[in-house]
Amino acid sequence: QKRLAAEIKKCGRGRIWLDPNESNEISMANSRFNIRKLIKDGLIIRKAVKMHSRSRVRKNLEAKRKGRHTGIGKRRGTKEAR
Repeated sequence: QKRLAAEIKKCGRGRIWLDPNESNEISMANSRFNIRKLIKDGLIIRKAVKMHSRSRVRKNLEAKRKGRHTGIGKRRGTKEAR
């Protein structure tokens, strides 16, 4: 059911949410037509895309501009490479 729903909704299996309270009704659905009906009823939903926040990166870059995190222990490569 999850695979069919993912194909119908044009997304991956991980983004499909199946209503846990209606699991027996969902398990009965074995065709694209039935899955479409469940999607219309709201028993199968496509979850929103997870956010990938850059706030940590911005904070770190701000500190780097001030000269933090650039000690000997953070350096990779030779002196000539830097």
